[in-house]
Amino acid sequence: MQILIQIDTPDFDAWKTAWDDDYEDRMQAGLSQMQIWRDADKGSTVLVLLDANDRKKAEAWLSKERGFGGAMTATFLRTA
Repeated sequence: MQILIQIDTPDFDAWKTAWDDDYEDRMQAGLSQMQIWRDADKGSTVLVLLDANDRKKAEAWLSKERGFGGAMTATFLRTA
């Protein structure tokens, strides 16, 4: 299963540094980064596609991330 996350950030560079620093936490949650996209016009919207091998761990990680207060949505996906 995959998770598509949309994050709105006023400072992409700071967000990307924090994202890269969170690598170990994502791995422990069973998440693997597949792709990151950045809005070509505004630059403040980031989309991240993650592969998730444990939904409960992924949901716990998402809850922790949402606790930091930034605007973030997440959708769990599966191949149709």
